[in-house]
Amino acid sequence: MMQIKILGCSGGIGDDLRTASMLVDHDILIDAGTGVGDLSMSQLLAIDHIFISHSHLDHIAFIPFLLDTVMGIRAEPVTLYALPETLSILRTHIFNWKIWPDFNAIPDDNNPFLRYQEVKLGETLDLKGRKFTPLPVNHVVPAVGYHVEGKQSSLVYTGDTTVCDALWSEVNKIKNLKYIIIETAFNNSELELAKLSKHLCPSMLLAELAKLDLTKLTDIPEVLITHLKPGESETIMLEIAASHPILPVIALKKHQILHL
Repeated sequence: MMQIKILGCSGGIGDDLRTASMLVDHDILIDAGTGVGDLSMSQLLAIDHIFISHSHLDHIAFIPFLLDTVMGIRAEPVTLYALPETLSILRTHIFNWKIWPDFNAIPDDNNPFLRYQEVKLGETLDLKGRKFTPLPVNHVVPAVGYHVEGKQSSLVYTGDTTVCDALWSEVNKIKNLKYIIIETAFNNSELELAKLSKHLCPSMLLAELAKLDLTKLTDIPEVLITHLKPGESETIMLEIAASHPILPVIALKKHQILHL
């Protein structure tokens, strides 16, 4: 059974909050925000694969530190999976020798410590029976969500997104859906800010969840809210509850463990 541990799920830092990152079993990260900093050295050394939703700092902040920490101790490279546009942003703006070393050229171009692998919407990568399929989302930079499938059930992680019919078209093809991890960054009074920054607020979230075709599912999935802004979490969750969602909706928690 696949295990997913939530290392971070906040829209900010402070008060023991950590930004987006999930540890799949012992060797895969989905996003690599500040939650990665809580891993031990042995746990960091075990990371072979990192799937990135998009290039914003709260989702990629600890990739440079992870690589710098384990380089020279690990024998094998780390593989970073993302859209080609996202990989280009990381090459240009992070791993460029000005902000951080280019681990794709260390120790040399033929034997890099960091390997880039492009992902494409709808194309599944199978890592020892653990399947990862990029999903369409709608954000201010090129971005994907991920359909994560274990032997028994599935999870959908949206990363950062706003309204996106294409996402639900793909989600409605998943019959064994157990969890939906979806962002809600702002409260309803910040509707215009949510639209401008291409995030969700509770009213938008409820409209998105209404696009889920429950008749095609074997069980009712649990909706887990991520990316709550610090200081607004309680307000956001109260506004969601007041809307009487048709699905069970709770806030995702750091250190929460999910099984697929």
